[in-house]
Amino acid sequence: MKRTLIIITLLLASCSSDDANNPEVDNSLSSYIEGRSFEVGAVIACSGNDVVNPNNVEVYFFPESNSENFKLFQTNSSNLDPNDFSNYDLLVIDDEPFFNGTLRKYVGFFDSERWFIVSYEIDGDIKLSNPIRIKQMTQPTLFSEDILVNQEQSQMPIFSWDINSETDNAIFFQVVSTVDDDLISGTYTFENQFQYYNTSNVVLNITVGTPPDLVLGQTYKFTVMDVSEDNWVNQLLVTQFTVE
Repeated sequence: MKRTLIIITLLLASCSSDDANNPEVDNSLSSYIEGRSFEVGAVIACSGNDVVNPNNVEVYFFPESNSENFKLFQTNSSNLDPNDFSNYDLLVIDDEPFFNGTLRKYVGFFDSERWFIVSYEIDGDIKLSNPIRIKQMTQPTLFSEDILVNQEQSQMPIFSWDINSETDNAIFFQVVSTVDDDLISGTYTFENQFQYYNTSNVVLNITVGTPPDLVLGQTYKFTVMDVSEDNWVNQLLVTQFTVE
């Protein structure tokens, strides 16, 4: 009996995977949301080149509490209307933890530029990200450690960095984390400056609860993503600092 159940499970998994890649099965985003309650722009997501393997693209997203059934949809070209959901098809790819699971990401190699939309469900409602334009060929993500850390105010360092291109920039995403990538705070600003933990210029905050005081003498990591209006990471800046 157990052997039979295992065979059935494997067959079901195989059928599910085959359906996702079967051209006769409608795996479009428009089909997925048809007749369902959905919200556009409800998933925080962006994409950039992989710092370890620049040939790869990473699609980052922030999963809200109780979110499930994560999906990634793609167009087959960048020269399509990104707001037409019939242009998107399901991409069968596993998501991975980012910042030890506080965020998630998809990682893959893509031989052409295209648009992505990330989705998940909360209580049966579908949440969609805004369209994400990957530019891994025409505008690869730049990587830098050039972050100025001002520690004149003890345990409340001020981080500042140069804007690579004011034309391309729409917003900055900052993360203060441990050196082992446990996220301590996650914030968005329009300014190229952030002070821990001063939220006066923060326009979006994904920090859970009140972040702890930084410990004197302990080393942390500060990460910044310079994100464009079409959700491409123009520049990724990372530095470590020891609290004074």
